[in-house]
Amino acid sequence: MLLLFETPAGFALFKVLDEGKLSKVEDLGKEFSSPDSARKVVKLKAFSKFENTSEALEAATKIIESSTSKGLRKFLRANCDGEMLAVADSKLGNAIKDKLKIECVHNNAVMELMRGVRSQLTELIAGLATQDLAPMSLGLSHSLSRYKLKFSPDKVDTMIIQAIGLLDDLDKELNTYAMRVREWYGWHFPELAKIVQDNILYAKSVKLMSSRDNAAKLDFSEILPEEVEAELKEAAVISMGSDVSDVDLMNIKELCDQVLSLAEYRAQLYDYLKNRMNTIAPNLTALVGELVGARLIAHGGSLLNLAKQPGSTVQILGAEKALFRALKTKHATPKYGPSLSCILGRSGPP
Repeated sequence: MLLLFETPAGFALFKVLDEGKLSKVEDLGKEFSSPDSARKVVKLKAFSKFENTSEALEAATKIIESSTSKGLRKFLRANCDGEMLAVADSKLGNAIKDKLKIECVHNNAVMELMRGVRSQLTELIAGLATQDLAPMSLGLSHSLSRYKLKFSPDKVDTMIIQAIGLLDDLDKELNTYAMRVREWYGWHFPELAKIVQDNILYAKSVKLMSSRDNAAKLDFSEILPEEVEAELKEAAVISMGSDVSDVDLMNIKELCDQVLSLAEYRAQLYDYLKNRMNTIAPNLTALVGELVGARLIAHGGSLLNLAKQPGSTVQILGAEKALFRALKTKHATPKYGPSLSCILGRSGPP
């Protein structure tokens, strides 16, 4: 039987000299107490050294994914000779069996054998010193960490969490600025607030009109419906608002520009979030929509965490305060859990 052992320097293939010792797993560790005794159990048959860090990184990532790299397949074809192969990962063994038709074994005895080989590794592989192996291990670990950080599929939902957080912040700021425009311009033209209900259309109308005296000679057809435009012009003639200076109107128009700019960026961010959700979580998006799905991911911490949570936990996401308030005040919680607004974290149970 052969033993496949992966090192930061390359792949090693050991010949197991006495397979009978594998039957006593509890005594196997004693056979590796010294280099001499270890050489009586296993013997190095072949060693394939990595040429550079890139090759080592590729091999390590393939092994983590339980698949075989091109170099490993070439190495095994050249040295296995149809013998049984002991591996540390059963999934890797299945991949080797599918690709190379080599029978693989993975059990407690193999794992104990791996531990013994690891303890005497520099003695069993000629030319591989401890002082050389340590820098190789450190360099490979750094490269592997950078690779996993860059390409980890578990982190792609971080952009969704940041985007939905920013979208909520934009909604708050946009609402605050829009209300400030209504209050500020309301001193000059208070009737406009009831005529134009939408905040964005209100800001566009104020920016175009400036003073209410200009309303009669302006065309609002690109902004407002015809009947709303007629009502606005009639109200501007008989408005009870006070007069304001040109400096006041200039600052109000600049505030309108801020509202419109935030609204435009908010629309762009929503499109970005919509595309991200359809790509990363299409099933969740189809069930609850982009915004609710993104908020669920944000409350859960990540898409993977959300997928692992039971339905009872998902039911109270965003309603922790309401839940503990209900427990504290001894009020019964709703029979079927909190409403959708609770899941969004906007309010407590009804």
